[in-house]
Amino acid sequence: MLKEERQHSILNEVELHNRVLLTDLAEKLDVSIDTVRRDVKELDADNLLVKVHGGAVSLGFANHSPQQSNVYAQDKKIAIAKKAVGLLKNNSVVLIDGGTTCLELARLLPVNLKLTCFTLSLPVAMELLRKPNVETIFIGGTLSKGSQIAMGSSTINALSQIKVDYSFIGTGYVDTKFGLTEFDWDVVQTKKAVINASKKAVLLCISEKLNSQHRFKTCDLNVINTMITELEPWDSKLDAFKNLNIQIL
Repeated sequence: MLKEERQHSILNEVELHNRVLLTDLAEKLDVSIDTVRRDVKELDADNLLVKVHGGAVSLGFANHSPQQSNVYAQDKKIAIAKKAVGLLKNNSVVLIDGGTTCLELARLLPVNLKLTCFTLSLPVAMELLRKPNVETIFIGGTLSKGSQIAMGSSTINALSQIKVDYSFIGTGYVDTKFGLTEFDWDVVQTKKAVINASKKAVLLCISEKLNSQHRFKTCDLNVINTMITELEPWDSKLDAFKNLNIQIL
């Protein structure tokens, strides 16, 4: 594989999953970690991704600018967010997870909608502060430098003390058999706590992540009440998910 092709594949993986490990990229591309490390360093120097310890983060995930630039598949994420807004009612208590799709949801909340909204994402919290009828409650903890999302024992403890009507969550990987998975154990523990803090959990997921899996399991799919993609519910790509006890929007 030529270097240009390899770097294109690296960018695709980073943009799709927001953050990836060098070891996973090396395995997927069948090259050495040193080769991948050099590629990532070059892509970082070209301002195409952000190099972090042991991996890489997409620009859209790491740089939360008002211009909403560098967001992968932004049109699809906006379509998902619009569907999610339809679930909300006045005076609901909700939790919005971190990530670019959840950030689109926060941006699209109607200004006249009255909500109490918890979040563990600093970018989401800053966006919610722009909504005059949303009471914003930030759940603190150790902030990830890449995603600006709170994690760790303090975050999990705070989540154990609430029960929201809906939580809107993202995931790195989703599969009918393996459920929701991530490459980061700490992320999994936080997402489990978010789901446990919810009467209903809503998964926001672009279709490119369907039928993919990673190391650590967050939950089975039937733990999720609703899955929202940019596809129409009758799209054939969703056929395998229709046999599960979840609502598909």
